[in-house]
Amino acid sequence: MKIIKISTDLELTVHDFPEGNYSQQNHILRELIGNHCSIYERVTPKRLYSELQMKHSTTNVPGECVCMLVDEEGLLKDIPPNLIGSYLYETDIHKQRIVGNILLVGEAWEDDGIGFCGIDDKVFAVLEQKLSDLLHTAKEIKEES
Repeated sequence: MKIIKISTDLELTVHDFPEGNYSQQNHILRELIGNHCSIYERVTPKRLYSELQMKHSTTNVPGECVCMLVDEEGLLKDIPPNLIGSYLYETDIHKQRIVGNILLVGEAWEDDGIGFCGIDDKVFAVLEQKLSDLLHTAKEIKEES
């Protein structure tokens, strides 16, 4: 299954969810986030669920629910804001911005609780299109300013 990365340059790329054990997967996820990410945070941005209409609660179908992963220490680093992540997180309302690259990943019930996985194929197709539309709009706004 696939995951989505959105860079601070407003580029969307698609990646396979990493294989391997928990440690190996986390290492690759941190590398995808970049900027020497040593720990990431699971974020559930309101607009991901309200405007993009993704499921907010983990279900029995792995990858049907989507969340965002960000660099936990990103605000301590000199890295640019992520306009899409900040928009989804409602930064315009509460002023807490998202910086650095973001990952959109699926969630799955595991023995220890909720874990990460790739995004369900049907959900992925819808999400990728909605994010592409959002990125197109963001690029137009950025060019006008």
